[in-house]
Amino acid sequence: MNWELFERFGPRLIDGLFVTIQLSVISVVLGLILAVPLAVVRARRGTLGSWSAFLFTYLFRGTPLLAQVFLVYYGSGQFRQTFENAGLWWLFRDPYWCVLATFTLNTSAYQAEILRGAIQAVPAGQIDAAKAGGMTPFQIFRRITIPQAARLALRPFGNEYVMMVKASAIASVVTVFDLMGVARLAFQRTFDFQAYIAAAVLYVLVVEIFRRCWVAMERNLNRYMPARH
Repeated sequence: MNWELFERFGPRLIDGLFVTIQLSVISVVLGLILAVPLAVVRARRGTLGSWSAFLFTYLFRGTPLLAQVFLVYYGSGQFRQTFENAGLWWLFRDPYWCVLATFTLNTSAYQAEILRGAIQAVPAGQIDAAKAGGMTPFQIFRRITIPQAARLALRPFGNEYVMMVKASAIASVVTVFDLMGVARLAFQRTFDFQAYIAAAVLYVLVVEIFRRCWVAMERNLNRYMPARH
């Protein structure tokens, strides 16, 4: 063990870890906000909105996240004058905000598909019974569709967050000093591969802590629900 390496770069690795957690948490939360209307529109087949939402999710799920980061970060420079006139250049010139925006759009596409599948998995008989009972579409959505869809989507949502934690390492390629970015800097300064081992261990710890907390939350929320077969 090279303790000198950890004495020198340990604090920066912890700072990078917080950046990684921050990027993944914020992007997933903002992505969920975007995913809800996307999923609702996608569930209404045959409409123009459904096709538009499908195109959005298809593009972001069908192209590499790294390519999306490059397009937003490097491509925004081609429209610098437009962004300056709109007062948005401060956002696109900073790699952190470019990465956060890209991660948010990417995860929103995946979460929209997760939620759409969960919405369509709600038994049609319950929807018909609610209509027969005089419920409005909004009441059906709020009292029947969303509660059951959320239960069905809970496990996939947890998996999506884990995927975003690991995918956040891509941020380091555009000079964002997240956990992987700091590990790469430490390796470039010392040529000691233990910097990457330390980063890998921290990733595993974050994922495992989150996994245990998510499983406990899922068990608590579903304790009164009948088992799914």
